[in-house]
Amino acid sequence: MWQSPGTGDAFGDTSGVTRPRTGFPYLDAVLDHPGAVLAFAHRGGAYHPEIEGLENSLVAFRHAVELGYTYLETDVHATRDGQLFAFHDAALDRVTEHRGTVADLSSGEVSRALISGREPIPTMAALLEEFPEARFNIDLKSDAAVEPLARLVRATGSYDRVCVGAFSHRRITTFRRLVGTRVATSAGPVEAALFRVLPTARLVDLAVRRHAGALQLPRHRGRLTVVTRGLVRRAHALGLHVHVWTVDDPAEMHELLDLGVDGLMTDRTDLLRDVLVDRGQWMGAPR
Repeated sequence: MWQSPGTGDAFGDTSGVTRPRTGFPYLDAVLDHPGAVLAFAHRGGAYHPEIEGLENSLVAFRHAVELGYTYLETDVHATRDGQLFAFHDAALDRVTEHRGTVADLSSGEVSRALISGREPIPTMAALLEEFPEARFNIDLKSDAAVEPLARLVRATGSYDRVCVGAFSHRRITTFRRLVGTRVATSAGPVEAALFRVLPTARLVDLAVRRHAGALQLPRHRGRLTVVTRGLVRRAHALGLHVHVWTVDDPAEMHELLDLGVDGLMTDRTDLLRDVLVDRGQWMGAPR
């Protein structure tokens, strides 16, 4: 349920922020709730105290949905036999008791691995089915995952339910070619760099806006501050969202919201929800 906007007295005044119309229903849903932002449960809320250690599990995503989150962030890898799993790392070692690289294992082998020794790794298809009202931000973590994700989106008709990104220009451009222009995607690394350096709106439109609906960026990269008020204004003028990852500190959440960003990704789903409710910028479901 949409919470009515606050007065802006306690926080930075965001009343003048106008969300861009991107042309993608996934992103433009925020326009139905003036002043709101998209709140993404990163890996289901990986560091929420109640579910810490259970990232990218059904338990984590259910927990986020119970908090009211309708936008869930995850990652995908494909197994040797082409099954698509929601899993961050290339290898199972860090979060399960099993060993091996997902790409080298069969779907049966990955299915037997348990996150923190207790929760199975979900397939991406299972997540779409389990949470029919949710939208997913999906990070393509491997080349092998590109075609299976494109097939899944087409088979399930999930064109408006996903936003897809990648830290690889080749992956994101291949995905776009496979699904066409209906699916929201974020700018790849080359496009994000071009956005910052190209001198005119026309060049940015040719290089970035015609392909992507959002810039998904860290606030800082080394000593460089990436997300600034100027960057947000330029993105909005060109019809692009700005989403920032991964923000777990309430003070930083407030600072970024004051800049007018359109979405925040967080491992601390409890803290982000509280901040957005306090500011009148929460568009998720009531708890």
